[in-house]
Amino acid sequence: MSTRSAISGVSADTRPTTPTSAAAQASSLSALTGRSVTRPGYNVHMQELRADDAARIPLPRWMTVLLAVVAVGLIPWILYLTFTLPSRHVTLHYDVAWVGFDIALTTSFAATARAAFRGSQWLVPLAAVTGTMLCCDAWFDVVTSQGGGEMWEAIAEAALAELPLAAVCAFIVYDAETFLAATANRFRRTETS
Repeated sequence: MSTRSAISGVSADTRPTTPTSAAAQASSLSALTGRSVTRPGYNVHMQELRADDAARIPLPRWMTVLLAVVAVGLIPWILYLTFTLPSRHVTLHYDVAWVGFDIALTTSFAATARAAFRGSQWLVPLAAVTGTMLCCDAWFDVVTSQGGGEMWEAIAEAALAELPLAAVCAFIVYDAETFLAATANRFRRTETS
């Protein structure tokens, strides 16, 4: 292991010391009023920004409760549908549903591509939407296809196109910073060639 020193003379391998047990009771008192100007604890500002809270989005508590209630409420609804829906149903607007979905999917792809090209902050949410729509498209293509050749065609399309593209979108969501850097490098190479 090599030891490197920063300009300050502190080794880069130096680890910060952990607070002592007395740190929890420590506080700063105002000289004028005798009241505490900071809460008890070691390095109050760092305590507020713990590693597990760094990426936490502050949401109202009612929103969490609402989402949990909906998740639990969907369980009896799914059971009800399982036993009451027919396995075969003919609809008048089947073509409109699929064409509308494919228009929305195309729009989502175009918006995601534009966000990737521009390095926009919208890249992650748009990639998440596109990947989700691709998974839905694969699912419904397979389960609504007739048996035989049509089903195998839907399975092949899902396995070779929709799900791999959804995986690319998932990679963008998981590591957008690396994706954007790789895209920027690729464009720089093509411009200099």
